[in-house]
Amino acid sequence: MAESKRDYYEVLGVGRDADDAAIKKAYRALAKKYHPDMNPGDAEAEKKFKEASEAYAVLSDPEKRRQYDQFGHAAFEGGAGGAGGFGGFDFSGADFSDIFGDIFGDLFGGGGRRGGRANNGPMKGANIRKSIRITFEEAVFGCEKEMEVVLKDPCTACNGTGAKPGTSPETCPKCGGKGQVVYTSQSFFGTVQNVQTCPNCGGSGKVIKEKCPSCSGTGYTSSKKRIQVSIPAGIDNGQSVRIREKGEPGVNGGPRGDLLVEVNVSRHPIFQRQDMHIFSTVPITFAQAALGGDVRIPTVDGDVIYTVKAGTKTDTKVRLKGKGVPSLRNSQVRGDHYVTLVIQTPEKLSPEAKEALREFDRLAGNSLNQDVSANSGGGKAGKGKKKGFMDKMKEAFDE
Repeated sequence: MAESKRDYYEVLGVGRDADDAAIKKAYRALAKKYHPDMNPGDAEAEKKFKEASEAYAVLSDPEKRRQYDQFGHAAFEGGAGGAGGFGGFDFSGADFSDIFGDIFGDLFGGGGRRGGRANNGPMKGANIRKSIRITFEEAVFGCEKEMEVVLKDPCTACNGTGAKPGTSPETCPKCGGKGQVVYTSQSFFGTVQNVQTCPNCGGSGKVIKEKCPSCSGTGYTSSKKRIQVSIPAGIDNGQSVRIREKGEPGVNGGPRGDLLVEVNVSRHPIFQRQDMHIFSTVPITFAQAALGGDVRIPTVDGDVIYTVKAGTKTDTKVRLKGKGVPSLRNSQVRGDHYVTLVIQTPEKLSPEAKEALREFDRLAGNSLNQDVSANSGGGKAGKGKKKGFMDKMKEAFDE
């Protein structure tokens, strides 16, 4: 259960404001300490290694980290049972190769004792990060946006090979097309083989003698493209939308990376948001507060008529159920809108209005003309001080 798990930041020993470098450094130290290869037969070390790996898989991914910061462990309940995970957690998208390469490089004298596929195997392309600005209402209800992105595509002149038309890339003579070279050395542990990226071909396994003039040997050309972005209802400022396979091209037949669009929500002149709830302030007149009546309250769904009770005090809070922000997980579930009613005192009054207030004051106790001192000495008011107009109004409201 998610409740039994430790906080991921606590597991790695970093603060919630830690950057990517600090998170990677913390995980690298824990992985080196608790890796099963370094602690054979130690079940507790294996448990801590898996716990640290799960924390790193989430906190090293910007989108997963945002979800975790907002929802905690509950963000990954019910959909985390992917293959290749520890204890049912899905590690897809997490890249541990460079960390484990560094660890084994440290332990065995340099270059990374990496098994598995060579560097010239199919690899997913890098992700592209962009940002987009939307209005407060667009964030609440969702919207469709179009943005311009510069994307790479295989060069049509060389068909993505990077070689001049009529020629082809050649197999790297240094690594034999493997993309990696093996160096054998002697150490305290005996003979150690260190596998490193081939410096001649950069791990591609191919070398280009004559580069394509259209793409300068890269195999790709760049062009501006219009991308449709679907913003889900309920998205909050700083959250991202992932568009699959709209990132950098893959390497050696690998899939394209993704486009991550960070959403920046503009401030609203009236509304403020906190999670799924909306807050606002609405002014009411003294007459409405004293006598009651209908007031018009703006909401994201349009104006709502609310009946103010007689004797309403200033700063009274009203809850409009279901007028808040939809849940990202279920658009049918919405938060609430909380409204603070503030009594406004008029700054300018007509002579007729002033006379009406004086008559009201007379009927309420003539507080405007009463003697403020309770004794003939004119000093501080004593216990016999008459109640003023505002005192009587406060008592009437309290009743």
